[in-house]
Formats: sequence, C-alpha cells, structure tokens
Amino acid sequence: MPSVSLDRPSPRALHRSQDVASPARTAFDLVCEVEKWPVWLSFMRSAQRVEPGEPIALGSEVAIRSNLPGEDEELFEVDRFIPGHVLSLVGAYSVRRRIDIRIEQKSARSKLVVRVDYPTYGGVLGALIDRLTRRRKLDIALNDSLIHFKGLCEFDQSPDAILDDF
Repeated sequence: MPSVSLDRPSPRALHRSQDVASPARTAFDLVCEVEKWPVWLSFMRSAQRVEPGEPIALGSEVAIRSNLPGEDEELFEVDRFIPGHVLSLVGAYSVRRRIDIRIEQKSARSKLVVRVDYPTYGGVLGALIDRLTRRRKLDIALNDSLIHFKGLCEFDQSPDAILDDF
C-alpha cells in the first residue's frame, strides 16, 4: 500500500501550514470536532460524522458538503489517525479525494499542516481552467481558514488575555 507524505504534496494538491501558539493537544482536539469544521474551514458548508455518538477514529465516516468540485455531499473515511497528531480522510468513492490534517508539536507552540486534494477532469485544459478559477479561490479560502483556526486555538476566555498584547 502506498504511503502518503504530507511533506511533499502532489502538484495538484492545496497545501498550507500555520503556526499556532497553543499546545498540539488543544489544536488537535479542535480538529477532531468534525461538526465545527465549517466554522474554521470556510469552503465547507457542513461536516458531520455518520456515527455521531462515536469518537473519531480509524475507519470513521464523515459526510461533507463543500465547495470542492464533485457531488453535493461526499462521504469520506478516516484512513490514518494518530491521536494528537494526524487525521487523514480519503473519499469513500474516489481515493483521489483527500483531506489530510497534521499537528506538529513545537515546544509550547504547534504547527497545523493541511492538505486538500481533489481530482480534476477534462485533461490538460480542464486542469488549467481549474487552476485559474476554482483552485485559486480554494487556495485563498484555505489560507484564510488556517488563520481563523489559529485565532480559535489561541483565544483565551479570560478578560486579561485580551489586553496581554497591549
């Protein structure tokens, strides 16, 4: 079985990373709250686990509605799961559809790495049109989403934390 490397994404994959000033456990807990993905992943309209009472684990299924090309609702399956570090989903009907999320611990800080891969159809011309239109918008949305994720992870409820930067 081929291994997927998050360090070297395919040329057609969207790949972004963001440093977060919070422990990896805090960031990964937010990643595992699948139903909250549309809050910080702006290109997702909805995400929910098929078995809502079960914790996310290897083999869990997630139904996603997004702005990615394809069907209105896609079914994904968790194919790699390392608690606290990696959550990787593959399309249930197309292994070329992937969403890989990795959290790296860096002392008190962590790094979020997200890779989104989806197939383009129509040959070279279809890939070029996709790269100039939809993929560019999704790349910008993914970048903005990781900045939003950073804010959600770093937000502290205490009133003094808001004034710490001043």
